[in-house]
Amino acid sequence: MHLPDIPGRRAMQDPDAAIVADDTTVYTAATFDAAVVRAARVLAAAGLTRGTVVAVVVPNTADLVVALFAAWRLGAAATPVNPALGRHEIAYQLGDCAARVVVTIPELTAAIPEGFRVVTDLHAAADAGDPPVGSDVLAEPDDLALLIYTSGTTGKPKGVMLDHANLSAMVSSSIAEMSMDSTAHSLLILPLFHVNGIVAGVMSALAAGGRTTIAGRFDPRTLFDRVEAARPTFFSAVPAIYAMLVDLPETVTPDTSSLRYVICGAAPASAEVLRRFESRYGVPVIEGYGLSEGTCASTLNPVDGPRKPGTVGRAMPGQTVRIVDADGETITDGRPGEVLIQGPNVMRGYLGRPEETAKTLVDGWLHTGDVGFLDDEGYLTLVDRSKDMIIRNGENIYPREIESVVYLLDGVREAAVVGRPHPTRGEEPVLFVSLNRDASLTEDAIDAHIAEHLARYKRPVTITVVDDIPKNPVGKIDKPSLRRQVAPVA
Repeated sequence: MHLPDIPGRRAMQDPDAAIVADDTTVYTAATFDAAVVRAARVLAAAGLTRGTVVAVVVPNTADLVVALFAAWRLGAAATPVNPALGRHEIAYQLGDCAARVVVTIPELTAAIPEGFRVVTDLHAAADAGDPPVGSDVLAEPDDLALLIYTSGTTGKPKGVMLDHANLSAMVSSSIAEMSMDSTAHSLLILPLFHVNGIVAGVMSALAAGGRTTIAGRFDPRTLFDRVEAARPTFFSAVPAIYAMLVDLPETVTPDTSSLRYVICGAAPASAEVLRRFESRYGVPVIEGYGLSEGTCASTLNPVDGPRKPGTVGRAMPGQTVRIVDADGETITDGRPGEVLIQGPNVMRGYLGRPEETAKTLVDGWLHTGDVGFLDDEGYLTLVDRSKDMIIRNGENIYPREIESVVYLLDGVREAAVVGRPHPTRGEEPVLFVSLNRDASLTEDAIDAHIAEHLARYKRPVTITVVDDIPKNPVGKIDKPSLRRQVAPVA
């Protein structure tokens, strides 16, 4: 499977089939292929050539997908850029990847630094005459395809280098694991500047012979209207979205019959929130796990097999998951340790960062920095991020354990635990909680509930109820931001 061939191949197979849509446009296979051809001509005229990089700074629209395929047609790579970033943040990403061309919309041109060739219309004819449908593309399997920038919560964002072989392996694995075929219809609600949106939301469905509908700005109040109108077979979302959907008024009773399943990933989820979603809307939630460095996903609860709520499933086809201790020795008795991943989906490395690449990729294994354990059937349970672990008086405390207990309370929308520095104890856990719309939980009630379930040393020293817990651009709870709000004990 070679993803750059998808537009031409689909156009020859069934030119009139609708395959890509957004809030304003519906592309058939033939019109989508023609749009990619035109866009490739525009980008080539702007100076994009094989081996160079185009930055795509646009909202969630079909144009972003057109730009990706157009770049690949030329043998170039693409780096999607969060359009909500500030001018200096955008300048950093464009400079770090040495972008040759920037694709954006007129409304965002002021955010693009000087010195870059800017394209605001991918549909202008660069020259007369289009190549025939299905004509050859230049990209090869070992060519760089995507530069996905990490969220930068622990320093400057890093460019994750994914080649076409990585993407092909990930898409093939996804299609096999989720039994996708030509009936697959993805509703994309995640941002397209993230690998989850690109691979799970778009490429897998298109490669399986199906289609994708790209929603613009996500709004929990209108999501099910879009589901009823588009009739997708699945969507992928982060835990925060499921928490918001569970909190919708009881008068919201949508028709979800088109949905075969929904996927939850990108961050650890509360099993209780997912149970409530399934119970209310009648749609199975398939929880998975992966990183940008692994081209999206590495484990998934089976769509057609036994699911184990609270786990993130088994290794996906073609991948291997291993748990190691602090000395790098494989753990086989179910104890927690660092999660390592191996497979053809694992990144080429970090752009321009050989030392960090060497620390993360060791003997072909991706060191995730996550802590988890495998059961005797190979299902992975995540304990926490190793960097989030709190050490209090020499005792290890995993924030996720506390959060999972808090989620058992009716009325809790989201919970986040971070460590607060202490001069003698090392760190102490502090808890932030946001509540559902009509909930009236107090800090004392939450504390009493925790006391019934956890040892004293694990109990948070403070509990703060907030309107919303901060998120990073891809919808994960922003724990670095919470840590900055916590003052060390004097």
